[in-house]
Amino acid sequence: MKFALICGASGNIGTAISKDLAQKGWSLYLHYYQNEATTNQLANELRAEYPQQDFLTIQANFRSEDAAQKISQNIFGLNAVVFAQGTTIYQLFDCFSAQQLENLWQEQLKTPMLVIQKIIKKISNAENGRIVFIGSIYGAVGSSMEVPYSAIKGGISSFVNAYSKEVASLGVTVNAVAPGAVATKMNDEFNQTEIEAVNEEIPVGRFGDPSEISHIVQSIMDERASYLTGQTIYVDGGWKK
Repeated sequence: MKFALICGASGNIGTAISKDLAQKGWSLYLHYYQNEATTNQLANELRAEYPQQDFLTIQANFRSEDAAQKISQNIFGLNAVVFAQGTTIYQLFDCFSAQQLENLWQEQLKTPMLVIQKIIKKISNAENGRIVFIGSIYGAVGSSMEVPYSAIKGGISSFVNAYSKEVASLGVTVNAVAPGAVATKMNDEFNQTEIEAVNEEIPVGRFGDPSEISHIVQSIMDERASYLTGQTIYVDGGWKK
């Protein structure tokens, strides 16, 4: 039985990935921070639809120093991890506090790296080990009003490129999927006029759907994707990259 850890399973993209991987026969550890009811509902739905598979929930705050330990002690067999947790803060860089900067860094890159240190032996002992980050197009092109977020997402791409070289001989691939504008809760702050303005900038003329991001993650998780590693795959409708 194949097991994947989905960090941020309660988010729109994390939920889409969870549902699609379950359909492909994966058993899942569903991580959440605050959305316990949403994650339990997701787990129950998946258990009902796929009774031969296991769906376990794990609570951990990625802004806490004990998050990596808390996650790893609840993981047994593991083939893959997908890091889909995290959000942004939309404001001028000069307005950021030191704590806000630390929170973004810890949640989206520091804690994931610590989690990987804890679980890499389990992943490398499995066949076709996979590590996947959900990055952002802004990690490549940068966004005003989201300067720390852009820098951290760029850091994810650099980490993926470097770490993939260390674990390639173990049969583990490391990649990032970098969405552009996607219809998620994170973009709820945009009003209709702003959404239409962004749509006009995107060659395909619309925001992406979480299922379209999940589709790329599924492809990376496939055993036939073992030659794909160290890459950031941009999924932005031809918008920025």
